[in-house]
Amino acid sequence: MSNATDAPATLNDVFQRDCPGRVVIEHITGRWGMLILVALCERPMRFYMLRDRIGGISEKMLSQNLKTLVRDGLVEREVEPSTPPKVTYRLSPLGRELACAVRTLVAFIGERVPAIMAAQRRYDRGDGLPDGD
Repeated sequence: MSNATDAPATLNDVFQRDCPGRVVIEHITGRWGMLILVALCERPMRFYMLRDRIGGISEKMLSQNLKTLVRDGLVEREVEPSTPPKVTYRLSPLGRELACAVRTLVAFIGERVPAIMAAQRRYDRGDGLPDGD
């Protein structure tokens, strides 16, 4: 019988080129993945609610990202039989665990936008370049 210690090191070492976790990292850190997860922290939402909550996301991109996050086991899709069908998205238990960490990152960035923008302006003026660049 095999156990986790028999698994190749690359299965859970995201610094290795062939680690499958890298693909999941891309799904979460892409342009929309984080925002979808954080929005679903607030409450389960229907498609149109997510679309309206996340400014700038197209219906196509929202649909693609939701399918990916459902496949990854981070989001659950519930279809209520009706005409037309009502589809609600919610975080899975795994997704809730991840979303807590992502929400902290998003909050950190949101609170520090002025400092980040000031650093960008300094860099653009050439004030933040190390010697040799």
